[in-house]
Amino acid sequence: MARNKNRTEVKNYKKKKLTVSTSEESPAKKKKMSPKDPEDPDDALSKVESPEMKDLEDLTPEEQRKRERKLKKERKKEEKRLKRESAIDDDDEEEKPSKPSVCELSLQYLKSWSEKRKDWKFQKTRQIWLLQNMYDQEKISDDYFPILLEYLEGLKGSARDTTVKQAEDLMKEYDKSEAKAEADVQKMSRIREVLQLLS
Repeated sequence: MARNKNRTEVKNYKKKKLTVSTSEESPAKKKKMSPKDPEDPDDALSKVESPEMKDLEDLTPEEQRKRERKLKKERKKEEKRLKRESAIDDDDEEEKPSKPSVCELSLQYLKSWSEKRKDWKFQKTRQIWLLQNMYDQEKISDDYFPILLEYLEGLKGSARDTTVKQAEDLMKEYDKSEAKAEADVQKMSRIREVLQLLS
């Protein structure tokens, strides 16, 4: 019997909840429902006049507490959502400091090798990037290329062998091709320098 009574109470509560949808309420109504000092006469009048409060009065004290907690939760969720939206707007206005690109990191690695060899640490990924892009003048400028040639002098093992093989293959390709643009000529000169150094 007690179970059936609880079920009907829950059904009644759900019906009341559907009639008063808090998600569609205006912020003014939410302010009226928020617990304030009972000493403020304006708030006391607005509480008595609001239909939500009348619904709360019809409920048992336990149901009222549950309902108040639920409304409080919904208000907090709404506040968090508004904060998130305002934070997103703020992020759009402010530029985030971007992470350095792989190119920048590799050039810093090369520069630190040339200037501070005691503090310098070998990084395979940086070396691979440098070896793959050493012929590209846009990625490795003419200022850094002489430093890269010095770095290549100390190259050992399979990295040295594959670099020489790639340089020879590229040289053969450029010898076969007839059209030679200015960028190709600069690339060929870099390839020759690498071959002369490593061979």
